[in-house]
This record gives sequence, C-alpha cells and structure tokens, in this order.
Amino acid sequence: MNIGLMAHDSKKKLMQNFCIAYRSILSKNTLYATGTTGRLIEEVANLNIHKYLAGHLGGEQQMGAQIENNEIDLMIFLRDPMNPKSHEPDVKNVFRLCDIHNIPLATNLATAELLIKALDRGDLEWREIYKI
Repeated sequence: MNIGLMAHDSKKKLMQNFCIAYRSILSKNTLYATGTTGRLIEEVANLNIHKYLAGHLGGEQQMGAQIENNEIDLMIFLRDPMNPKSHEPDVKNVFRLCDIHNIPLATNLATAELLIKALDRGDLEWREIYKI
C-alpha cells in the first residue's frame, strides 16, 4: 500500500513518534511525505520515504496530484487545528481529494492508530480492487 504522511510543524515530533511506534507496519509499505516531515521521520525511524518538496513550497500540491491519480491508499496528516497556516487552502485540498477518491484519511493520532492497525489486519485490501 502507498501511505502519505504529512504533519504541521507543531505535530512533526508526534509524527516521528508515531512512525517509530509503528515502524514494523510502515516498513512493509511504500511511504510518501512532504519534504521536512519525510526527512525528520527518516532520521529517527530508519524508514525509506519518497520525499516531495516541503509542504508550503509545493509538497502539498505534489501529494494532492498523487491522490488525484489514485496512487495513495492511506493518508495520515497530523494537523494543528489551533494554528491555521497561510497555505491552508492547499491543506484543505488534500482533504477534499481524499474524500473524492475514497482514500482513508487520519488527521489526528487516534484515527492514525486505528487506520494503521486496520492496515496491518488487512482491512484496507479493498483499495487494491478500487484502483483497478
């Protein structure tokens, strides 16, 4: 499965810890991330990640294009709802595209854990059929 990973600045440490905790599951999949988030995850979790540009420099649009092409099966975007970013419309576009293309999306740790455990159980295998 192809997993997209994004995190606002205040959630990057949480994303690192999440990836450390679920490294064994994540390592069995192909990971994509915006630049800074991907680099930080690689540094601590020893995972291979395809990195785009930093989110505010176009990485969110690059991730959005991959979602539009149905090339992401699961999206984890740990966001900070209390501190909106100047590029917030790009962020909302990722959410909208996930909804349009039926891609499971987690925006907080609780949902991310549920989805990653579901992935490990095989509950997301329907994505393979959906992509045909």
